[in-house]
Amino acid sequence: MLRVTASPCHVTCPGVHCSFLTANMETHVEDPVIEEEEKTFRDLGITEVLCETCEQLGWKKPTKIQLEAIPMALQGRDVIGLAETGSGKTGAFALPILQTLLENPQKLYALVLTPTRELAFQISEQFEALGSSIGVKSAVIVGGIDMMSQSLALAKKPHVVIATPGRLVDHLENTKGFNLRAIKYLVMDEADRILNMDFESEVDKILKVIPRDRKTFLFSATMTKKVQKLQRAALLNPVRCAVSSKYQTVEKLQQYYIFIPSKFKDSYLVYILNELAGNSFMIFCSTCNNTQRIALLLRNLGFTAIPLHGQMSQSKRLGSLNKFKAKSRSVLLATDVASRGLDIPHVDVVINFDIPTHSKDYIHRVGRTARAGRSGKAITFVTQYDVELFQRIEHLIGKKLPSFPTQEEEVMMLNERVTEAQRFARIELRELGEKKKRPRDDKGDDTEGSSGVRKKVAGGKFKKKAH
Repeated sequence: MLRVTASPCHVTCPGVHCSFLTANMETHVEDPVIEEEEKTFRDLGITEVLCETCEQLGWKKPTKIQLEAIPMALQGRDVIGLAETGSGKTGAFALPILQTLLENPQKLYALVLTPTRELAFQISEQFEALGSSIGVKSAVIVGGIDMMSQSLALAKKPHVVIATPGRLVDHLENTKGFNLRAIKYLVMDEADRILNMDFESEVDKILKVIPRDRKTFLFSATMTKKVQKLQRAALLNPVRCAVSSKYQTVEKLQQYYIFIPSKFKDSYLVYILNELAGNSFMIFCSTCNNTQRIALLLRNLGFTAIPLHGQMSQSKRLGSLNKFKAKSRSVLLATDVASRGLDIPHVDVVINFDIPTHSKDYIHRVGRTARAGRSGKAITFVTQYDVELFQRIEHLIGKKLPSFPTQEEEVMMLNERVTEAQRFARIELRELGEKKKRPRDDKGDDTEGSSGVRKKVAGGKFKKKAH
């Protein structure tokens, strides 16, 4: 039985902390015992047509955050949703919005703000999938895409606009005839990340031009001081739904570390990819250059690797993501631009090649695996320079991680082949740098065009061993 702080609140669930934010007296109430496992979307008040769509999408029952947030949203409350990554936050705000849209059809009905382009496209996909039977149209307004085509999409007045704050402000200031004066719902997804990326002034501008008489949903994995400030400015008497009050990773995630000398990181990476062959991998690096370098290195060794980072054009980023989603590539190298909000269902193993500088980023990186009840592995490389950062991560998640078993002799046997592949990768990086100075087409991802050097190693000298 969980003790929670609340003012009169009748919809609570065991294991989930839900409290109305009030400035006055707080009373303590015990949670009633409710069989969470038995609850369906119908029990939450979702209309039949949307329940059928959920079933078609394979959403068998609501997640914890959906159990808490949906009934409150359907009651017309502002909602603050705090939940770990991969917990079904998108469904928690999309379903109530679609249901009320069904009752009161209107163009430009909801605005969703997100920190990254990829997350915006993903949320759009979910809205269109959930609203497919009722003809919902959405528009994605993000940087890296032609303003004119976006203006035309906005002129058609979609039901839902999903946008990054910077590009949305560009349209509000420069696109004739476009305004958000009729908006009924504002959603800020990954609000902590939006504010960490210094979008505060853009968010302020947006809040000034949308109606005060609206419903606001603020979803975030973490509650920071900036998010609390935004909550006070943008929400009216909100209900807070928190699935977990402390930073944590999901139960089915197996987490390990490997302590290695910095100069052998590449060799250990190849060793692990060989040991766990047959899985799909997401490898996080700290810089765009490192994602590019390791993608080339791994390709020279016969792995199907693909990069995803902020210096790639939008079409290439989506191309990389789609190839990985379609399983035509088994290794995705990414910077933190991809560490949050991307729902790539089949990631089996997350590798932190470069340890994250901010401990909270660790939670979001490893949240790419073990999603929606599946199991997964996360392995963090710790060099002699990373000990303090690693200790901070262990302190944050409240557990000591075990070491991943490795055979040093086998790693050293790989070292010669890896060193040779590193040399080829450096040459290819130089080739790429020269190509960027010349006009080039925008197809494929940034490393697939640089096959000149790779032809020299295509004879199998660098192919990975079959396991």
